[in-house]
Amino acid sequence: MTQASQADPATVRAPSLFHHYDFMKLWIGESISVFGSQFSPIAILFVATNTLNFQPIQFGILAALGTLAFLVFGLPVGVWADRKRRKRTMIGADVGRAVILLAIPLAAIFGGLSAELLYAVALTTGILTVFFEICYQSYLPTLVERRQLVEANSKLQASAASAQTTGPTLATVVISLISAPAAIVGDVIGYFSSAAFLTSIRRPEVVVPMREGRSALMDIKEGLAVVFGDARLRSIAGSTATANLFSSAWGAILFPYLIRELGLPLVELGVIFSIGAAGGILGAIVASRIAKNIGVGTTVILSAFVFSLLQTPLYFVSSSNAFFLLVPAFFGASLGSVVYNVGQVSFRQALVSVELQGRMNATMRTLVWGTLPIGGLLGGLLGQLYGYHTAIGIAVAGGMLAFLWVLFSPVRGIKDIPNAPLISSNPEGTLKSV
Repeated sequence: MTQASQADPATVRAPSLFHHYDFMKLWIGESISVFGSQFSPIAILFVATNTLNFQPIQFGILAALGTLAFLVFGLPVGVWADRKRRKRTMIGADVGRAVILLAIPLAAIFGGLSAELLYAVALTTGILTVFFEICYQSYLPTLVERRQLVEANSKLQASAASAQTTGPTLATVVISLISAPAAIVGDVIGYFSSAAFLTSIRRPEVVVPMREGRSALMDIKEGLAVVFGDARLRSIAGSTATANLFSSAWGAILFPYLIRELGLPLVELGVIFSIGAAGGILGAIVASRIAKNIGVGTTVILSAFVFSLLQTPLYFVSSSNAFFLLVPAFFGASLGSVVYNVGQVSFRQALVSVELQGRMNATMRTLVWGTLPIGGLLGGLLGQLYGYHTAIGIAVAGGMLAFLWVLFSPVRGIKDIPNAPLISSNPEGTLKSV
């Protein structure tokens, strides 16, 4: 690999993405999809809690299976994403997830709901999510200009935050009025809609030809070299992986803890999640402005600190103070998470050239999402051994350390998004430091 010298930031203002019709199709489709995706997680947890009477360790297994595919298949899928047409893969993943999720409402109709079915749905949809997410992050830099990446990621994060603001409340209402399996249909509709909008994108996708004689293993090694060879990417991966490990641990058992032990009404919990998620909308609005004013690196560090710190109230929640503690905690954590993701994802996408996007994103996803199944199992095991409350406290304490990775790293020196790729692949496959 070679690293080119960094060009000065562009002085010409990038055209608004509201006039970029293909991006608008991607944005609308993804917005519908992420809104629908707020239904199935709550519905599945409700089925596990109230219908199947899961134990803590079973919640951990369910959470682990949903994300295990990133740990197992992440790197090979990155090679796939660099060799195949990403949009076609994303469409297939959307359709596949929609069809698989239909198994739950059908099983409810015919009396076939079981733990094994939930496990199977979590595992198979998780595998397809690996294909979608890695191709999705690698597809965006080929659809918009490099100087538009922060705006594009801000818009996409705003949609996700908006969905998280309205989705949980609506999902809990549907579950309360109809049933949990019926609520999953909302997710099915979202996936089919996303596939339809992706299909309508007209811009031809450029597939960079692979060098002859290159094996998949060589490409995987090159992707690993990109991430581990750059101290900024290493520290971002470490911070995100640590945060995901411990948030997955408490996340696997928080729902049954709040419902079973604290006795919170389901709709109230949905309202708490929704109001808390509104912080993500604010984060998406201010992320670009903050990065311009204080620099991308400082933005990443501060937002990681905010996310880490605002998990603390989870340990002190009781039935009497749940609303007043959880709403500001989730609001601030959501704000910090979105600002963090806009900054670090935009930087990563701009740092490497098009032909390396799939492998770089796959390596990052494997590292940062690969800790999710471990965290889910950890949370379930701790909950089984010590109870929900103590397990959540241990996970919260661990999560507060996540921001230290980026605090003591070269991320502090990142001022702007690179205007040209600094890392590209050459025929020799060597890595040269600046």
